[in-house]
Amino acid sequence: MDLDYSAIGIRIRRIRKEHGLTQQALAELSDQEPSNISHIERGATKLSLQTIVNIANALGVTTDDLLCDSLIAASSAFERAASDILADCTHREMIIITETMRSLKQNLRKTENK
Repeated sequence: MDLDYSAIGIRIRRIRKEHGLTQQALAELSDQEPSNISHIERGATKLSLQTIVNIANALGVTTDDLLCDSLIAASSAFERAASDILADCTHREMIIITETMRSLKQNLRKTENK
């Protein structure tokens, strides 16, 4: 499986924004140029392993969290993401999200089996 640089960039941007960081701040924390962070977030550049590690450390996440779209065995990263989404939900929101997930899963499996 090839690395999905666009998905990596989207994850980095989302996590950076969740942490309230600008591209400039992330660049400083990860020893990158601000323009490089912009290119990474747009999926317009390939990242070295060192760059991925530096960005993950700067954001306080694992490399799996950044690469999970390209890793077959990355279920723990997706489980953490789902848990984070549910963490501040009301009871009603949890019911709706759970039912939506259940329905989505059933529909995905129906589509895959056709």
